[in-house]
Amino acid sequence: MSLRICILETDVLRPELVDQYQGYGRMFEQLFARQPVAAQFSIYNVLNGHYPAEDEVFDAYLVTGSKADSFGTDPWIQTLKTFLLERYKRGDKLLGVCFGHQLLALLLGGRAERATQGWGVGVHDYQVDTQAEWMNPPAKDLALLISHQDQVTALPEGATVVASSAFCPNAAYHIGDQVLCFQGHPEFMHDYSRALLDLRVQSLGAEVHGKAVASLEREHQGSLVGEWMMRFVAQGR
Repeated sequence: MSLRICILETDVLRPELVDQYQGYGRMFEQLFARQPVAAQFSIYNVLNGHYPAEDEVFDAYLVTGSKADSFGTDPWIQTLKTFLLERYKRGDKLLGVCFGHQLLALLLGGRAERATQGWGVGVHDYQVDTQAEWMNPPAKDLALLISHQDQVTALPEGATVVASSAFCPNAAYHIGDQVLCFQGHPEFMHDYSRALLDLRVQSLGAEVHGKAVASLEREHQGSLVGEWMMRFVAQGR
């Protein structure tokens, strides 16, 4: 039986990228379609106020990336936090990527803020700091596409670091078998990352932009992380 995943989309793509990439929810669907764990997906854009009906049942809720700050005070962010806290208290499994990774850390007692390290972009390397049954196939290190200027600077109580680097010490974490979050973007593709980089060249500066573009020559392990996420949800089901 397929897993049922609710994707809470927390952004809309830039107009010039919509035709080709549609949205983050669609990118996650494409990522998970390549995994051996069967799943079905329902996408709700919470930025536009869309949420599942109360009686809908899901195996997990996934919070996507966003250009918004996780520590922002926008009404839609407050509504999302209330929704997620209810799901957490109910015992539902929660997944977070980038904005979602930071928002869940904040919500559960950690801290997220603008990083003193500056922008993280391109392909970035992490060491894997723990091993768990759902981390299959196993890996000692990870390369992921990233695009963030905020970071989780303190983890919630009871959280275990899954992956880290000197640049991003809390790059991935899990809380028991209920919460799993990644700062990197397993759903991104190299061409989408390149398009984003070129749109942000002014804010990044030529040097950061150039290094990030050069890093795109390397492969990333988004597929592996996608498989870990689905195995995490399937575990104990």
